[in-house]
Amino acid sequence: MTESDNFLHLARPLGSAPVGSQTTTAPLNVIIQPQAIFSILDHSLRRNVDQERVIGTLLGVRSEDGQEVEIRNCFAVGHTETQEQVEVDMEYQKQMLSLHLKANPKEVLVGWYATSAELNTFSALIQNFYGGQGDGTWPHPAVHLTVSTEAGKDIEARTYISAPVGVTAERAADSAAFIPVPYEIRYGDAEKSGLELISGAKDSEDRTSNVLTDIESLERAIEEVLGMLERVSKYVEAVIDEEAPPSSALGQFLLNALALAPKVDPGDIERDLLATAALTMGAGDGLGSGQANGAGSEGAQRGGGQRGGRGGRGEGRGGRDG
Repeated sequence: MTESDNFLHLARPLGSAPVGSQTTTAPLNVIIQPQAIFSILDHSLRRNVDQERVIGTLLGVRSEDGQEVEIRNCFAVGHTETQEQVEVDMEYQKQMLSLHLKANPKEVLVGWYATSAELNTFSALIQNFYGGQGDGTWPHPAVHLTVSTEAGKDIEARTYISAPVGVTAERAADSAAFIPVPYEIRYGDAEKSGLELISGAKDSEDRTSNVLTDIESLERAIEEVLGMLERVSKYVEAVIDEEAPPSSALGQFLLNALALAPKVDPGDIERDLLATAALTMGAGDGLGSGQANGAGSEGAQRGGGQRGGRGGRGEGRGGRDG
């Protein structure tokens, strides 16, 4: 899933910095792993009834140029929030961050999350803490991930970075201009299978889903491939008939995909399939019996030849005795 909105990126300072220090540019893309989303949703389900949102710390990796951030993990941070003030357990956050970085030394602090799409003054305070110097992400901007968890509605995620605003340092401490950045939820083949299994339970009354066998998984995968091929074929036919606008990027992608297909004779594929079926499904009983009969005949010939040879040697001995 890729966020398709268009964003305008502005070059801006990242806050007060010592003289002579150099800041990096903002990330152009944020990658989110599914396990991080699941952890956030689990935290939201376990929140108190009177809490409108919960927050936590995001961890992951950052590219060398700082223009891409991958969110791999997260942990909850306790906080209380009212209309007048917000309190965050920063000491707990620092201890948990230290323990996590010891267990996963390749990961770093990248930002924080909240289970609400609302951005307010308290969000600016927390954002400035996570993006500050010392225990924050400085000189890199902190990523703020919002995940909407309203019952009965689709889950919607947004990612932001921030720029400081305010004419004084005191005013800038509780103010921030949130700038949206594109994101992508990326997962591998193994994670895709698990997500498809989980999504299959949404249509069941008891919210359960049966694990497919290997043959059933193969059958479903083949059906999905056939469906994608049919969709691509319809699109190509629509472009040829001038019913759909052509896309050079999509055409190049399809050309590269076709170039990866091996050039194999269909007859060879059919022969290999028949041979595989004969070996795996027991269809080669006649072949096996023929091999057994052949082996038996060969053994009989060998035995007869050996006996005949012995007889000849016996006759030879008899002649010498005579």
